[in-house]
Amino acid sequence: MTPESDAAERGAELSQALIPLFKGVVYQDSAPAAWQALLALQARVRDYVGVLGLELLLDEAEGYAYLRQRAPAEGEPERPRLVPRRQLSYPVSLLLALLRRKLAEHDAGGGDPRLVLAREQIVDLMRVFLAETSNEARLMDRMDTHINKVVELGFLRRLRGQEGQFEVRRILKAFVDAQWLAELDQRLADYRAHAADGETS
Repeated sequence: MTPESDAAERGAELSQALIPLFKGVVYQDSAPAAWQALLALQARVRDYVGVLGLELLLDEAEGYAYLRQRAPAEGEPERPRLVPRRQLSYPVSLLLALLRRKLAEHDAGGGDPRLVLAREQIVDLMRVFLAETSNEARLMDRMDTHINKVVELGFLRRLRGQEGQFEVRRILKAFVDAQWLAELDQRLADYRAHAADGETS
């Protein structure tokens, strides 16, 4: 093998790990080839993305990896953002909080590591925090919009062949951490007050 072909092969291996990461979260269960490449080339991936001001967050136990913008060190200039910040609406942030608590309760119970919820269960989680309405159809339409947004963000996954069934993705634990969860009761009290004001949109 020539040095050029060897370099090309190593570049192709690195691309197999990097390209899925730049597209979003890499899950062990849904992208096993990319996951294995990522595990094998973890140090090279960290070096590569570090040049771009990013850091690799990889959780082998939970089976996911993603890139996050690295905070600049003291005295270091702010870099342009490659990973955009997302501003979440009140109902979507509420739904993420409730799903995170549900995941913690599920984990405490042991058993199946996957948490699967029906659409109706998700709506019931939210209902107590939303302003009362006599228009059930409108409420369900709004809930579907919020659920779709959480699916788009990658924290819920629709189950194929199972209408209205969703898996709560474990990466939610990385975005809603234990400290945030410990403060959840106060946050949920704030959400209830918010709902009482009727500001649900």
